[in-house]
Amino acid sequence: MSGNSGRDTAPGLFLTLEGIDGAGKSSHLDALEALFRAQGRAVVRTREPGGTALAETLRGLVLEQSMDPLTESLLVFAARRDHIVQVIEPALLRGDVVLCDRFTDATFAYQGAGRGFDDGVLATLEQWVQAGRAGRPATVLLQPHITLWFDLAPAIAAQRLAGARVPDKFESQPVEFFSRVAQGYAARAAADAQRFVRIDASQARDQVWQQVETALVARGVLGGTPR
Repeated sequence: MSGNSGRDTAPGLFLTLEGIDGAGKSSHLDALEALFRAQGRAVVRTREPGGTALAETLRGLVLEQSMDPLTESLLVFAARRDHIVQVIEPALLRGDVVLCDRFTDATFAYQGAGRGFDDGVLATLEQWVQAGRAGRPATVLLQPHITLWFDLAPAIAAQRLAGARVPDKFESQPVEFFSRVAQGYAARAAADAQRFVRIDASQARDQVWQQVETALVARGVLGGTPR
């Protein structure tokens, strides 16, 4: 975990979903959005890389073009900066719920652990892009309030992905690559256990959703008793 001496104090809720390709995280976004809206919250649903016109253009380059890890990381963080400035921060300052399919943890997992790129460089980019925005001190990074980590064995994820669609350059990587990515996620979770919630994504969809709902009620961001 890169250094940050505090948490963001904007009135909104920033919730991210993380996990290797095939873990099933994206399939729960509809239910999450509906749940928050049912409780009267305004919801902004977005993704990374992406979320703005510029960031979506950069996403296409990152997912489809061959490039070295530094170029890839720079493009990802450039997309993230525009995303933060244009979408995430304004939503949080309004008091909205931001549901984001991946954020910086994915960069450390994919470009860092998966591609073997220097975590120190990634931490510097994280500091440049995420610190000192919207009145936060320069030492405080914009980070999610809660990260739902959908943890799944890479071999199972590969079975789920097989034949699902034409894979991008990451989805087409071998199981060994995703094993490294999974280890990268585990390292991020261990370094920031207060923020991360591990979801056992090997279970049936209804059971996975039950874990998600239970975790959010326990964290106090959803009212009531999980169904």
